[in-house]
Amino acid sequence: MGVLLLVLLLGLLIFHLGLCVWAIFKHFLTTDIPSVVQHQAKMRVMHCIMLYVISLANILEKMRICSLPRFVRFAQAIIFTNNKDPKVVVTDLHFGTIPVRLFQPKTMSCSPRRGIIFYHGGAGVLGGLDCYHNVCAFLARETDSVLLCVGYRMLPDYHYPVITSDCLNASIHFLKRLNICGVDPTQVVVCGDSIGGGVVAQVTQALVGQKDIPQIRAQVMMYPVMQGINFQLPSYQQNKRVPFFTWDLMFMFICKYMTIDLSWQDAMLKGTFIPPETWIKYRKWLSSDNIPESFKNKYQEPQFPGPFNEVAYLETKHLFDVGNEPILTDDEIVAQLPDLFLVSCGLDILRDDALLYKKRLEDQGVPVSWFHLEDGLHGSIVLFDKQPFSFPCSQKMLNAVVSYIKGL
Repeated sequence: MGVLLLVLLLGLLIFHLGLCVWAIFKHFLTTDIPSVVQHQAKMRVMHCIMLYVISLANILEKMRICSLPRFVRFAQAIIFTNNKDPKVVVTDLHFGTIPVRLFQPKTMSCSPRRGIIFYHGGAGVLGGLDCYHNVCAFLARETDSVLLCVGYRMLPDYHYPVITSDCLNASIHFLKRLNICGVDPTQVVVCGDSIGGGVVAQVTQALVGQKDIPQIRAQVMMYPVMQGINFQLPSYQQNKRVPFFTWDLMFMFICKYMTIDLSWQDAMLKGTFIPPETWIKYRKWLSSDNIPESFKNKYQEPQFPGPFNEVAYLETKHLFDVGNEPILTDDEIVAQLPDLFLVSCGLDILRDDALLYKKRLEDQGVPVSWFHLEDGLHGSIVLFDKQPFSFPCSQKMLNAVVSYIKGL
């Protein structure tokens, strides 16, 4: 029995060592580290760990032991521990089936405070209330605001469109009860990063014209997901191999959340899933023509979209839902949107999503403040206090957001 146990342990050790070696080789063969990145060795180590975790999660999912999202969040929980902030009161609540976390400054205020509704990133795979706890506590404390973080339901049990619907429902519930939390109804900001940034746009657009709830004062988006149609924009080509959000990881997250088989990735990439009449209608908002020339370094204009594939369209047509593509909303709605503070990252595959939405709102006269980090990395905001894993861009982003909100 002891020999059998020893053989089993040795086998597991060899398996994990092999997986580590494979992750290292994959990193060096498939990843680019731009020269502007500070702490390149740190990035390489972190990305190798990330590849190892995702590869192990894929194996466990195929063996039907544990789903990829659950295992990845388990690994995430080891790194992202919550710090207790003595200046912030934290309360866990449920709005129906939606878990939320309320962050309130401990100090007394003689007048109602500003309110922030925060939607976290992670595409339904990563993220969560615990992962973003320290970010939210920092924002609440530094802006002296009451912050509500929405813990929308996630994969593998919940798919599109649950993230948007949960965030919208939780936001409406909160907006109708601002007085209970001591929030000034004229000073409510919606804020989010990555997919949460895209949800900021979706929720804000959905609330336009609703007279029975307070109007949103401003929207804050950090490296947002704004569209899932044109995957040949300059930033998708330039940054497709940059950690921590590569082309492969992006498509895996999109397909899992949207319940699209990953075999349609090539059709999505080349645009063959786009009906010709749809591209004619939306090209004015989605084309690389709208990206400033200064961002097109080494960009080669592709033949896009490719020859139409109706089967691919039928498998992916929910990507064209206007509720899922905030950049496609009618001008009439866009013109009524509140002020926008937009953070974009130079090393982010989604950089051009932000630039397209920026132009979209500016064309309709919406005030837009833009903060661009040339060395910014997708998802890095959650690392702002995670030494030694943090990057300079992490704190810069949060500081810029705090400065904007305090200036409203």
